[in-house]
Amino acid sequence: MTAQIIKDNVVYDIDFHTFHDLSVPIDTSGPRAWYLDHAEIEAVRDENWVGVVAEGGSVNFRNIAFNPHSHGTHTEGPGHVEPTVHSIDRAVNSYHVLARVITVLPRELENGDHVIYWDMLEEAVVNNRPEAVVLRTSTEDRRHKNWSNTNPPYIDAIAAKELANHGVLHLLIDLPSVDREMDEGKLAAHKAFWNIPDEVRMNATITELIHVPAEVQDDTYLLNLQIGPFENDAAPSRPVLYPLQKR
Repeated sequence: MTAQIIKDNVVYDIDFHTFHDLSVPIDTSGPRAWYLDHAEIEAVRDENWVGVVAEGGSVNFRNIAFNPHSHGTHTEGPGHVEPTVHSIDRAVNSYHVLARVITVLPRELENGDHVIYWDMLEEAVVNNRPEAVVLRTSTEDRRHKNWSNTNPPYIDAIAAKELANHGVLHLLIDLPSVDREMDEGKLAAHKAFWNIPDEVRMNATITELIHVPAEVQDDTYLLNLQIGPFENDAAPSRPVLYPLQKR
């Protein structure tokens, strides 16, 4: 299946058979963050029945216990940091937008922090004017990493604000948070990107714990941001990139 889109009077061809899935699945050996243990997937059992076909059950029937912020790729909205838990299920107006993949090397500070600043993103954002930005901070495979107590890199609040000022609606990153792991609850980058506490950008999202494969080049793609239909501040998600061919 192929299609065409037009952006700034430029025609792009899209082949939907070619894509890059950026999601990290929820799994009992998958990533984890925020001091939680692994997700749990267990068969339902009672005295008369078991939800395991291999053990004689008629179907496999399992419960899953997980936290979307900890156990895989997830998308969150302003309800993540506001008193009202606005549902992510109603946050997105369009699931297809143009996205720019940007590989960044966070800058090391004297205190050992590694930070992403606006000057690392400015050229790619200003020149391409994407609706979504996909940040890759490493080509390392971190899909089974325990991020707790590792002080991962994070985004400077001014950079997050500039992304918002330049019309970026969806920010995706291969880290457990856009903010510092231990930041005394400030959540400065989250709030700057969502423009909290002023006129909150209710249709803006942040997607964390993605995996951008090494073969994905820094370029502009069509992003399909698939979000699980949960009535919650965040939900598991599957961001998919489709390469564009300029005519």
